[in-house]
Amino acid sequence: MQLSFEEQGSLFETEETIDATAPLAARMRPRTLDEVAGQSHLIGPGKVLRRMIEADQVPSMVFWGPPGVGKTTLARVIAAQTRTRFLTFSAVTSGIKEIREIMKRADAETRMGRRTIVFVDEIHRFNKAQQDAFLPFVEKGAITLIGATTENPSFELNGALLSRCKVFVLKALSQDEVVGLLRRALADPRGFGDQKVEIGDDLLGAIATFSNGDARMALSTLEMVVLNGDERDGVTTVTPEVIEQCTGQRSLLYDKLGDEHYNIISALHKSMRNSDPDAAVYWLARMLEAGEDPLYVARRITRFASEDVGLADTNALNVAVNAFHACHFIGMPECSVHLAEAVIYLSLAPKSNSSYIAYEHAKKDALHSMAEPVPEVIRNAPTRLMKELGYGKGYRLAHHEENKVAADMQCLPDSLIGTRYYRPTEEGREKAFKERLEWLRSLRQAAADRDPGDENAGF
Repeated sequence: MQLSFEEQGSLFETEETIDATAPLAARMRPRTLDEVAGQSHLIGPGKVLRRMIEADQVPSMVFWGPPGVGKTTLARVIAAQTRTRFLTFSAVTSGIKEIREIMKRADAETRMGRRTIVFVDEIHRFNKAQQDAFLPFVEKGAITLIGATTENPSFELNGALLSRCKVFVLKALSQDEVVGLLRRALADPRGFGDQKVEIGDDLLGAIATFSNGDARMALSTLEMVVLNGDERDGVTTVTPEVIEQCTGQRSLLYDKLGDEHYNIISALHKSMRNSDPDAAVYWLARMLEAGEDPLYVARRITRFASEDVGLADTNALNVAVNAFHACHFIGMPECSVHLAEAVIYLSLAPKSNSSYIAYEHAKKDALHSMAEPVPEVIRNAPTRLMKELGYGKGYRLAHHEENKVAADMQCLPDSLIGTRYYRPTEEGREKAFKERLEWLRSLRQAAADRDPGDENAGF
């Protein structure tokens, strides 16, 4: 039985009949693979997805990519080229009961020789139970499932369903690809091919930049500037002033809870670590201008100050903490300059992760070695009983010792004596710490090598 929009209500859609009143992005929706802008790494000549489509051997798959790169369009083209029914599920309104009902009907159609592609936009919005409802029908080939998501499917799709789907990563369109798409819309009768529109290449480039690789946004912007262009004698002229008015401030691709959030904070951290202040400030701006909480950035910067600069520049932590307090006091947008100052300082500071490495090594021993007792000599002895048991016996205050160190006093558990967690670098101020540490270790080694019969030996 042919499923239709009327039969299933809002559960899925059928192919729309495009008319002149539809938005430009809908009118220009590609009908063939050759009309799809971008994604040449997947659908270019000889590429894997194109070969699957041309061979009519399309598996269940997930399209992962940013908005406006053709996920829905590509699914529709696949359905048209493989002559397969195309159903679109809503991840917001579809319940498990409805999903199972439609899956059973699709299964029946398959047994009659009619294949069905089920397209689920924003599949990450389906909960685990809803995703599981597709699983038996995907497993036995009753449907070909195509999911689209802007979120990392590794985190958003349950493992059983993901393992049965091929993941294809769609990329944002390049500047040239967007400009080519805009030129086609100006020439194609479905777009503005029946009108005379004058718009310079530089203005098409400005629209492409504004769209940020989003084809839908680029076409919508082109439609807006043409509709607002200066029309005279049957010719519509688009001026820089019209472009400026219609573009304004773009929204940056950034999801504070999603994959891009972690990608950009990673880029900031690694740019500072690599001593690249220009890159670091750029990623900082990407985060702040997209609406990130400045205190979140300040906390990450404070961590970086100790993890990656550390003792090579002991002022780094002060700079980071001061930036955090400034953000707390005045907020955005004013505190952006404080964060920029901290990011630049940390980028240019000498780098040492010796404190981080020392702690991680010590943590491993603390978690996985036997929890030995504290050496009696450095135990706390606040009561008479504790003193009688030997707690603190032989302890010597370093301030009263020669060189301000009791070189022969044991501070590590027996099994860890001689373990070196802190291994200083020679970067920045840490070079002086290294020299002092080597001197201190030489004192302790001399004390360890001293004849046990020596009257100065022992505690």
